[in-house]
Amino acid sequence: MSENADKTDGNAASEPHRHDYGFPGESISQMRIASRPDCLRLVRTMVNEAGEANGCSDDCISQMVMAVDEACQNIIRHAYSGDPGGEIVVDIRRLGESIAIHLLDFAAPVDVSTIKPRPLDQVKPGGLGTHFIQECMDECGFLTPPDGAGNCLRLVKKIT
Repeated sequence: MSENADKTDGNAASEPHRHDYGFPGESISQMRIASRPDCLRLVRTMVNEAGEANGCSDDCISQMVMAVDEACQNIIRHAYSGDPGGEIVVDIRRLGESIAIHLLDFAAPVDVSTIKPRPLDQVKPGGLGTHFIQECMDECGFLTPPDGAGNCLRLVKKIT
């Protein structure tokens, strides 16, 4: 199920661009996409299929898909400031009874202390993505990115 999405057209490609970033666990799938919203359909499909192949319930899969989609949207919107020329690597691994999803970008490193959900009592559009990600996943946090990458977000969901 490993796929890569070609940076120039967003179409799925084969294994040659796969890279081992040294993340722990058994590799399930990896994809490299352009930082464009229209490429997120490929990511949602990959996360859904990885969940199904590893015995996740429909609810578990829905939560993973929502969190990864939101995180990728944040990377596109904030790390790359909407620049479609950036890249995102989605690496999915099995860690015992959990699924670990690593999202790598190659944008400038962010100050992780500034990334937090806004208070829920502030009624205004937007700004709830971080809250959704934290609610959907069992663990989420930034790791020191591998050489050449700007940021690395790790999301973990227990298989239910």
